[in-house]
Amino acid sequence: MSNQKRTTLALAAALAGSIVAAGAPAAHAEVVDVNYQCVTPIGPKGAVSPIDIKGVRSGDGYKLTMSFQKGVSSSPVELGKGAMNPSAVIELGGAEQGKVQVTGPANSEAIPANTPIKISDLSGTYTPKKSGKVTFTAGVLTIKALGTTTTCTPKNSPGPSLELDVQGAGGSSGGGSTDGGSTGGASTGGSTGGASGGGELPRTGPLDSAAALGTLGGTVLLTGAAGVLWLTRRGQRSAG
Repeated sequence: MSNQKRTTLALAAALAGSIVAAGAPAAHAEVVDVNYQCVTPIGPKGAVSPIDIKGVRSGDGYKLTMSFQKGVSSSPVELGKGAMNPSAVIELGGAEQGKVQVTGPANSEAIPANTPIKISDLSGTYTPKKSGKVTFTAGVLTIKALGTTTTCTPKNSPGPSLELDVQGAGGSSGGGSTDGGSTGGASTGGSTGGASGGGELPRTGPLDSAAALGTLGGTVLLTGAAGVLWLTRRGQRSAG
């Protein structure tokens, strides 16, 4: 391989790396301790549970998953398989205010009496309507079991577990809140979102960046090939 080709390929690789790095949106996530105080049928209970919230791109929005690392309440009687159904809200802040409802499956195994109730992962969908940095913070947790309802409220003003830099799908016509069931903000995005709606999720190989990379890389390589051709012809003329 000639020195000209090596130089051209090295330049293309360097520019490609710059494009991918520049195209990766900003995000911040951390596990946050949440002090849940619960109102139960047999009196107040409470516990601190580390909460993790993750966001994964799904269509025009994000699938949010809220994970509890510790139980936050208990039952005086055994809860049989499928007897307990959890749900919660995730509070939005920053560029967009509102709530996203997240739900999870019933308990897959029996929960012994007077033991911490392990909450399964809760999930829902959020579709951004405004652009900017949006925070996601653990909100009220609700546990329904054996015909009763336990409500657990964060009392320590926890900080956000997740922050995303998003692009709104609805433009100026979008509202300021996201409410709903397990599909959360999906119903608020509507059909107003275009190909660029739904915001940006941290990723290393987005399609738009890949397309830009392909175009730029092709341009650099074609320019390099033309340079090689020009140098070759020049050499031939000099030799003649």
